[in-house]
Amino acid sequence: MTDETAFVEVNELLGSELRDLAFEVLHGADELQRPISNPRVQKPGLAFAGYYDYIKPGRVQIIGASETAYLLTQPVATREERCTAILERRIPVFIITKGLEPIPEFERLVAEHGTPVLRSAALSSTVIKRVSLFLEERLAPSIHLHGVLLDIYGLGVLLIGASGVGKSECALDLITRGHSLVADDRVTVKLYPSGELVGSSDKPLRHHMELRGLGIINVHDLFGLASVREHKAIDLVVELEKWDESRAYDRLGLDESVYPILETPCPYIRMPVALGRNLSILVEIAARNHLLKMQGHHSARQFARQLEEQLAAGSKE
Repeated sequence: MTDETAFVEVNELLGSELRDLAFEVLHGADELQRPISNPRVQKPGLAFAGYYDYIKPGRVQIIGASETAYLLTQPVATREERCTAILERRIPVFIITKGLEPIPEFERLVAEHGTPVLRSAALSSTVIKRVSLFLEERLAPSIHLHGVLLDIYGLGVLLIGASGVGKSECALDLITRGHSLVADDRVTVKLYPSGELVGSSDKPLRHHMELRGLGIINVHDLFGLASVREHKAIDLVVELEKWDESRAYDRLGLDESVYPILETPCPYIRMPVALGRNLSILVEIAARNHLLKMQGHHSARQFARQLEEQLAAGSKE
């Protein structure tokens, strides 16, 4: 299920996560529900100079000392014209930094338009960094997946499969072998601008697992701090499925498949579950083998290449 939330309200900038910026509401207290839909914040210096093409709706606008100083060099009529042109582009909020006083023309026009204006004593660079990270986290496309996410040898391994196939039991065995749990049953995955798919667990479920016959257990309390992780980038997807005698399984490992998450391909392995198979060791080996592949060592391809060379040499004799 994909998270349909595509915006952050301006009032969320006033929450505890950005309390270090100590935002003060100067104008637009009744319009703080305006949506911010773009995680990239912007300094409107070019727009104040008369070039408006890069002012995009839904973006936070940062006004610092350089923007204020430039506007003060312009005639009053020019200030009004340029501020009006920016305000007409559906700006969700302006943030004034360094505790500066807004210029009179700007202050009058934002009041007329009802546009929220916040002020912080922090430097522009600090505000841009903190607000950008906050918005990237909140606006990242996300999806909830049924599975178990683990940190195995530093790799994020997502176990998926039908209910009852043994995902949680396999994960518990891996935890006892020294690996870490990120999320069980419901994995929240976010796609960040860097292209990373990062999985985590919602707070009520964090550090907990459900085991049939035992109920809910707290992995952190049972195995200690090293047994859990708050979040992890997904590097490999392993699907556990009941052994099907009629299905042809890859025996060499030459076939490389991907599993799309939020339209982003992830390396994918289908692993059949049969009586007597030690799933935790197999998943652990799959993670080790994937690490080797990432380092340029593909065992199956090397084996196939050596076999082809031997066959070619034998045909010449």
